[in-house]
Amino acid sequence: MNPFEMVVIIVAIIAVSRVLQAKYGGRGVFGRHDRRDGLLNVTPRQQDDAETRRLREEVAQLKERLHVLERITVDKENSLTREIDQLRDR
Repeated sequence: MNPFEMVVIIVAIIAVSRVLQAKYGGRGVFGRHDRRDGLLNVTPRQQDDAETRRLREEVAQLKERLHVLERITVDKENSLTREIDQLRDR
């Protein structure tokens, strides 16, 4: 087999595999293919949902803490001690 035939066969194999991949939605042997980082994502959907809920709760807590810090820094009167005591009581 000469090099030209080998290149043609390789291109044909790649083309057929791309068509099959497009037809079957890019699903691999191990699970859903994640195009963002090129890694296979094998975590179940429920774990993803639980992780999303946990991250949303964490973001909400961080936003609340940021709001308190903004209020402490912007407040005109000297209420820093009062705010720290309120946070300590939580």
